[in-house]
Amino acid sequence: MNEALLVMDMQIGIVERFPDGSASLIGTLSAAIDAARTAGYLVIFVRVAFRDGAPEANSHNKSFAVISQSDVMNENAPSTQVISEFTAQPGDIFVTKRRVSAFSGSDLDVVLRSKGIDSLVLAGLTTSGVVLSTLRQAADLDFKITVLSDGCADMDAEVHRVLMEKVFPRQATVLTTREWIDQL
Repeated sequence: MNEALLVMDMQIGIVERFPDGSASLIGTLSAAIDAARTAGYLVIFVRVAFRDGAPEANSHNKSFAVISQSDVMNENAPSTQVISEFTAQPGDIFVTKRRVSAFSGSDLDVVLRSKGIDSLVLAGLTTSGVVLSTLRQAADLDFKITVLSDGCADMDAEVHRVLMEKVFPRQATVLTTREWIDQL
């Protein structure tokens, strides 16, 4: 089986919205990234960003309509860059998406298919955003999926809990990062 760890939306503008829990999450994800590399997993950093003028942000889309009014999510803006705590290594891949799911508006599926990846480990911000959307699309594409329960966070702790305990287990294996590392 060929596997990839997707570290999603761990970019400056999103991480800074989680001041209380981001240090713990960054440490957890750093351990997951190190373990993935040691185990031979492909590490893929996914970020959300838009071209100049955000032509991808339709005014009908409640989540993205505001984006077209500023350059804060421009692909060259500091807010869209992966946090500096995660240092890229040779072989790591960076994917830019244009919607919530890591697959939407990106070349992620092409990269995964080209590398023969059939198993994904999902982590990042937010549980109810990129993690949920990516999990659903990955399941529809027949990937084997693991979600790192402590490698994700959400502004609403109850939403995070319900997704991890009731929704995600229907389509993925949900493990803590320690449990996942221990089985590598």
